[in-house]
Amino acid sequence: MEATLRQALDAAAVRLASVSRQPRRDAELLLMHVLKVGLAELLAHPDRVLPASAAAHYESALARRLRAEPMQYITGEQEFFGMSFRVNSGVLIPRPETEHLVEALVERVDPEAALRIVDVGTGSGAIAVALAHALRRSRVTAVDLSDAALAVAQQNAQRHCVLERMRFLHSDLLAALAGEEFDAVVSNPPYVAEGEALEPQVADYEPRSALYAGPTGLEIYRRLIPQARDVLKANGWLMLEIGYGQRAAILSLLAGWKDVDFLDDLQGIARVAIARRAPAAG
Repeated sequence: MEATLRQALDAAAVRLASVSRQPRRDAELLLMHVLKVGLAELLAHPDRVLPASAAAHYESALARRLRAEPMQYITGEQEFFGMSFRVNSGVLIPRPETEHLVEALVERVDPEAALRIVDVGTGSGAIAVALAHALRRSRVTAVDLSDAALAVAQQNAQRHCVLERMRFLHSDLLAALAGEEFDAVVSNPPYVAEGEALEPQVADYEPRSALYAGPTGLEIYRRLIPQARDVLKANGWLMLEIGYGQRAAILSLLAGWKDVDFLDDLQGIARVAIARRAPAAG
């Protein structure tokens, strides 16, 4: 039986209530994705009949969401720092709290300076592209162990017209950049401890390598912080997203760095560790 847009949305919202905190919003976003229209157009014509081909596509999208697949992987899009990024199951979905990391660097540097920045574990390229977009004279290197992730990051750089000021390297943390110097190293590395329970839509769908760091969750930081010291200029910035309850451990790992600080997210949780490389003694 043919359904109107209103009927399709009402029925979908009821079904999605079992897996979503915002079932009506999910129903709308999925139908917008299927019909390739904005919300205003969708809501302006509630009595329009949903074509059979679109109904089949909508049902397929709903089935994926009912299996707890993240909305972002179904629509292929996620907003970050006011920009839309392409995402797929090969990359971590950018989170709003990670915007604090971008803001922290943008607020502390001269926006007109020609900085050299490296984003470690770039994934979708959200951090790297956002920084290249905000700091128009800077050059950003994005590194990742996943070639699939680097391909997505390059597409996002091209989408936001910063590709010419970026480079993308396959690298285990900063190994490929030995001998180079940077003004800033930024990273949202894996920081979940093995065995820690995550929501099904995270644990079952997002890349394990982008989530789990090892037995304690600190393993990547223990490798990355010394490597960052080797590539940073004197007084260069190190900025790291950190997990819940990791502040004290990260503070210890940053012994010998200067101007160490932590930024809280909107829930009051320490989310970003900030430090500067001290000049060499003598």
